[in-house]
Amino acid sequence: MAEEGDLLHVVTDDEISPRRAALGRVLVWGSAGIVAISFLVVWIAKQGTIGLDAPNWRPVLYAYLFFGICLGVAQVVQRGEQGKRTLFILPAVLFVIAMVIFPLIFALGIAFSDWNLASPEGRQFNGWDNVRQMWGDPFYWNALKNMVYYTAAILVEYAIAFGLALILASEIRARKFFRVAFLMPLMLSPVAVSWMVGKSMLEIRFGPLARLARWLGWESPSFFGSPEVARFMIMAMDAWTFIPFMMIMLLAGLQAIPRELNEAAEVDGAGKWRSFWEVTFPLMLPVSITAILIRIIFKLKLADIIINVTAGGPGGATDSVTSFIFREYRDRSNVGYGTLLAIVYLVLIVIAITVFMKAVDRWMNPRY
Repeated sequence: MAEEGDLLHVVTDDEISPRRAALGRVLVWGSAGIVAISFLVVWIAKQGTIGLDAPNWRPVLYAYLFFGICLGVAQVVQRGEQGKRTLFILPAVLFVIAMVIFPLIFALGIAFSDWNLASPEGRQFNGWDNVRQMWGDPFYWNALKNMVYYTAAILVEYAIAFGLALILASEIRARKFFRVAFLMPLMLSPVAVSWMVGKSMLEIRFGPLARLARWLGWESPSFFGSPEVARFMIMAMDAWTFIPFMMIMLLAGLQAIPRELNEAAEVDGAGKWRSFWEVTFPLMLPVSITAILIRIIFKLKLADIIINVTAGGPGGATDSVTSFIFREYRDRSNVGYGTLLAIVYLVLIVIAITVFMKAVDRWMNPRY
């Protein structure tokens, strides 16, 4: 039996009369109907079939705000004290719908249209033409293939970051200095890295690394002339920027492991190598998976270094999907086709991340 003090944290169901419940339903469905009607009116006005002037979608925004207020009031009217709890998360849900769901719906409409900003005709619905164009676009599929290479490089980045974390977690001299020094690349923006390294140090004529390569015997050092070398240099610059991010996460995980566990392993006769694989590495798996997953998310957005250094060249060999879509918008002003590519890429990312998380869950929690 609960004590009297516990009753302060218990919310009982209110007795809601049928008339009060009906009023709540009227508020919800009535305000939702206003949103639907305002959307249809603005959409029809934009088609030019009626004589209304609708320069923007602001009436729909006002109707949506009114719907949010009515929905909050209806929660309290229909559910009483239980509805008041919903008010704490309702603004966040409405914000997510407004900033994620609605833009996706509009993006789908744009994706199936021919909308070139240089064309005076404006946006025209073209059905599946953009899909057929994407299916036969070798540059887009090449960008997707490059993303496989870029993402696979995370395993190498993880190994380097883990090694650095192990070094910084040990008792070495000037440990605090090296921790700050290794974090410095993370403090720079990728744009700064692309100009400082890609445009300056690797410049083919006057760059110091190019001069060093000529001094070592490379007659014509072109770091971005061949597809393989250019792709490797993009991977190296991006890795140099983000390895410290993985390193600091892994270092935090290593410091959270009690030293008594490794000491007990040493007492049992395990060497340092076996102690690492049998004790340290298994305990670091949750932190490692988190670091790798976050790094994958950052990697899938790789664009700024490519745009500033190679612009996707040579011949699209270094393009990521994001940089390719950026050029569709900026250079070709092809909004409809670029939006379709972005939506397809989003779907592929969601599928890939879901499969990755499922595989990790089955690996870490096997079910017999």
